[in-house]
Amino acid sequence: MQTVILAAGRGTRMRPLTDRRPKPMLPVGDKPLVAHTADAAIDAGASSLTLVVGYEADDVRSYFGTERRGIPVEFAVQEAQRGTADAVRAAAAHLDPEGPFVVLNGDALYDVPSLTELYDGGPAVGSFRVDNPSSYGVLETDGNDFVTGVIEKPENPPSDLINAGSYVFPAEAQAWLNVAESDRGELELTDVLSRTCDEYDVRGIAFDRWLDVGRPWELLEANEWKLGEMESRIEGDVSESAELNGPVVVEDGATVRSGVVIDGPVLVRRGASIGPNAYVRGHTLVGEGAKVGHAVEVKNSVLMEGATVGHLSYVGDSLLGRDVNFGAGTKVANLRHDGEPVRQMLKGELISSGRRKYGVVLGDGVKTGINSSLNAGVRLPTEGTVKPGESVLYDRVDDAPDTSDD
Repeated sequence: MQTVILAAGRGTRMRPLTDRRPKPMLPVGDKPLVAHTADAAIDAGASSLTLVVGYEADDVRSYFGTERRGIPVEFAVQEAQRGTADAVRAAAAHLDPEGPFVVLNGDALYDVPSLTELYDGGPAVGSFRVDNPSSYGVLETDGNDFVTGVIEKPENPPSDLINAGSYVFPAEAQAWLNVAESDRGELELTDVLSRTCDEYDVRGIAFDRWLDVGRPWELLEANEWKLGEMESRIEGDVSESAELNGPVVVEDGATVRSGVVIDGPVLVRRGASIGPNAYVRGHTLVGEGAKVGHAVEVKNSVLMEGATVGHLSYVGDSLLGRDVNFGAGTKVANLRHDGEPVRQMLKGELISSGRRKYGVVLGDGVKTGINSSLNAGVRLPTEGTVKPGESVLYDRVDDAPDTSDD
C-alpha cells in the first residue's frame, strides 16, 4: 500500500540536538529514527514511500535516495509546518488518486506485527493503551473495535486508547485534506480521521508496542528498544584482553583496546574507538568516529558521531551530540538525591522525564573543561563551553515557549 511518512518537523522539544538536523534523522541504533519507521512500513506491506520533508530536508533526501530495499522513495516538501493534514496534502501529488494510502509519523517506532495488522485492509487507525490518556488525543470507540472519533486531551477520557499517529485512509480522503484551522492554528489530520469515521467503519488497531519520540529522554528509550533487539556481531578490531558480555556489536573499522569491559547491549559503530581500560554498559550507542578513552565509564547513553569522552570521565543516561568533547575528569550526574524523577526544561516549562536516572543533553560541538561537572537534567547549547572546574547546575539552552511544529 502506498505510504506517506511525515518527516518535515524540526522537533523543538529535542533542542539542542535538532539545531542542525531534523528530529527524524536523530540516531537510533545503527540508523536514523525515520529509517526505522520506513523499514517497519516496508515489512508491513508498503508498496511505495513518500517522505514529507521540510526542515533540513537535504539530510533526509541524501540518506534515502530514490529507493529503499527495492521500494521506490519520493519526497514532498512542506514549505511551512502548518500541521499534519497540510503535510499529507503536500504529498497528495505523489499518490494514486484511486488507491487507499497509509500515513505514519516519521518520529515514532512501531512493532512490525501490529503495523502489519494496520495495513491489512480497510480504513484504520493505530492506537496504544496508556495509564494517563488525558494528555493525548484519545480515541472514541463503539465497543466493537471500531473507532468513531478522537478527542484532544479530554478531562474525562472516553477510553485509555490514544491516537498513535498511524492511519489507513480510503482514496476519497485525498479530497478531504483542505480542513479548517484548529484552535492551535494548524491543519489537523484528525479532522480527516473524523470524516472517515463518519463515512466508513474504521478499525482500531491496538499496538502491542509503540513509542512517540518527541522529547530527549524518549530518544534514550528508543535506543534502549532497538539496541535491546541486537544480536552480537564482532567485525572490528577487539583486543584479546577486552571482555565483552551480552549482546555487543563492534562494526568493521571500530576498535576496542586492551582492558576494556563492555556489558551489552552496546553498539560500537565504524570508526569508533574504546579504551584502553574503559567500561561501557547498559544500552549504549557509540556513534561513528566517537571515542571513549582511558578509564572512562559510559552507561546507557548515546554518543553521536565524532563525540569524544577522552579520559577519566563518567557519562550516564545522557545524549551527547556530534563532536562533543569532554575534558579530562568531566563527570555527569544522573540521579537526584531525593530519588524523584529528573526534570528538564522544555519550551519554558520544567517537565518530569519520568526517569529516576537521567543525565544531560548536549548539542553538537559542546566542549567541557577538565574536572567539570554537569547536573542531572542539564542541557548545553550547540557549541557551548564549560570552564575547567565549573559545576553546571542549571539548563543553558534558550528555549522559550513557541508554537513551532514538533
